[in-house]
Amino acid sequence: MALEEYKRKRDFSQTPEPPPKLGKGKQRRFVVQKHSATRLHYDFRLEMDGVLKSWAIPKGPSLDPADKRLAMQVEDHPVSYFDFEGIIPSGNYGAGTVMVWDVGTWEPQGDLHEMLRKGDLKFHLDGQKLKGDFALIHMKARRPGSKGTEWLLIKHRDAYDQPGYDIDKYDWSVLTKRSLKQIAGDEGSAEWESSRKASARGVSSKNDWLAESIAKADAKKAKATAKTSRGKTGSESAQPASRRTARTTVPSARAAKSAASAPDDKTGGRTPASSSIKKKSALKKRA
Repeated sequence: MALEEYKRKRDFSQTPEPPPKLGKGKQRRFVVQKHSATRLHYDFRLEMDGVLKSWAIPKGPSLDPADKRLAMQVEDHPVSYFDFEGIIPSGNYGAGTVMVWDVGTWEPQGDLHEMLRKGDLKFHLDGQKLKGDFALIHMKARRPGSKGTEWLLIKHRDAYDQPGYDIDKYDWSVLTKRSLKQIAGDEGSAEWESSRKASARGVSSKNDWLAESIAKADAKKAKATAKTSRGKTGSESAQPASRRTARTTVPSARAAKSAASAPDDKTGGRTPASSSIKKKSALKKRA
């Protein structure tokens, strides 16, 4: 029954999200997924009772105790959603890009089910980005039409609090080291990879993302080089044909003119043919 709402909202022949299946065991893992859907938000999920109890946090979690983050409780998700990262296709519920922003373990500070019933869930997080003591406080519905799903996520003061915490400085996946934009541009990330396992720390191989970054840099460099070569060729071919022809014909024309006007050392500037004709005409007159 816990995953009925999750199942009802999705068509699993259209979305790469994992199917609804209750988990086994009593692990205490948590995951925060940055989700660029209709509106950018962060999905905060705590593993308990074979599912991921989930809250959507518009501004994301904070390590600053002064920040009281609105957290809207949403449907439970299967534990296999823990390391889902990719693209939910357009037309599906929650369409957009999903990044695994943080993963780790958590421990309730008291009786878990009693705290949930009272709406005052206190716990400790041990993640890659989020650490220390937190509380989820259920707000009493005051506005008309409220579904009673409003909670507040608050960081307690401890050794891990960070006044002035800026979540935008941490836009990278703990699984693949990619940014949200990089995931959105990677068609392969739309495929659900059930064989990929994430530990409590959730770190994947460094070589995969490093090789991808190098390949992208090489492709960009090759593209720039090709563009430069095309620019040089184009500038030469853009010159008028008459101008290019003049460069080759003018020197030969000048040489011909110079050769025609140059004096001949033996004839005083007259060709041998003209000299013989004048001699013949002078002999005829004498005769």
